[in-house]
Amino acid sequence: MNFIEGEILYFDKPLDWTSFALVKKIRNGLTRKLNVKKLKVGHAGTLDPLATGVMIICTGKKTKLIESFQYQDKEYVAAIRLGATTPSFDLETEIDQTFETSHITKELVEETLKKFVGAIEQIPPSFSACKVNGKRAYDLAREGKEVELQSKLLVIDEIELLAFDPQEISIRVVCSKGTYIRALARDIGQALNSGGHLVALQRTRIGEIRVEDCMKTDELDSFFEKIDPTVLETVETH
Repeated sequence: MNFIEGEILYFDKPLDWTSFALVKKIRNGLTRKLNVKKLKVGHAGTLDPLATGVMIICTGKKTKLIESFQYQDKEYVAAIRLGATTPSFDLETEIDQTFETSHITKELVEETLKKFVGAIEQIPPSFSACKVNGKRAYDLAREGKEVELQSKLLVIDEIELLAFDPQEISIRVVCSKGTYIRALARDIGQALNSGGHLVALQRTRIGEIRVEDCMKTDELDSFFEKIDPTVLETVETH
């Protein structure tokens, strides 16, 4: 493998890791093994710390491909708790409101999910990396400031109900770039007149790359050990 010329790596990001932390660990491991000071390493598609699943990591000249990966469709499996909301639309913040769920049936959920298939307008979460007057929205939100974000047009190709309970549902979503599953959880909860927030999220696919194809982070040390640093020397002599 030649990490300077560029490689594309697939990882299953674990819970509580930031996307940046995974990129940093890979960059540090590669620069130490190859004995270089700098190496381009980037990722296609950020995952929140509370999400797991497919992350595509590109090195060297292959970082130029990142944008093309970001535009590929993505598949997620999400667990949404009904009857309660949080300011961040997930478990990062505490519950701020609760609602009745006795009216929710499996049939109602299935009919409601159909409304979100196709081209939809979605307002990103206040706790997101979107910029407002040059500042990240999540920085403003964590300071307790009001954040107003504009809606964005995106495409939901598929939504499938995987499991139903009046207090919690599990769904599979296939969607376009820019979709916030946390915001989708909020919108589904609102449509059900019950409120809702995300309690678990796994990105199961980007394009043709599935989570089953991905390396686990506990395999990284053995991965670094197998790298042949002489590959870099061969490149530098040409």
